[in-house]
Amino acid sequence: MARILLIHHSPTESTRRIADAALAAADLPELAELAGGELELVEVAALEPDIDQVLAADAYVLGTTANFGYISGALKHFFDTVYDHVREPTAGRPFAYWIHGGSDTTGAEKAMEAITTGLGWTQAADPVVWIGAVEDSHLEQVTEMTATVMARALE
Repeated sequence: MARILLIHHSPTESTRRIADAALAAADLPELAELAGGELELVEVAALEPDIDQVLAADAYVLGTTANFGYISGALKHFFDTVYDHVREPTAGRPFAYWIHGGSDTTGAEKAMEAITTGLGWTQAADPVVWIGAVEDSHLEQVTEMTATVMARALE
């Protein structure tokens, strides 16, 4: 069984829609057929880090808003808590992420790249990053990105 963690901080209705779009990947018929029931997508709140969950996962999907030019404090808290414990054992595992910003995502993008590079994770899909309103096209991209990570976890 391949386990993928969806780690995010989604405190608003619009960011919750993004997380729900990621979760929808688990219901895609083509992914279910590929996985043969051997795939699990587990939602994890960034404010509730669990080292054992991260160690037990086969891949990761990360989600954050861009706040004051950086990733959300909740996701930073997650990484601060688990980083040293999971860095070596999880190196090489696939991941991808989304960042939604109101005005600028540059610092948040640099932070995600630096943290995931330090962890040694392998980018499985292009990140989904945008500024402004959450449109259906963004949600579709997040679903597709998540499905790609899930498929890579099966390899």
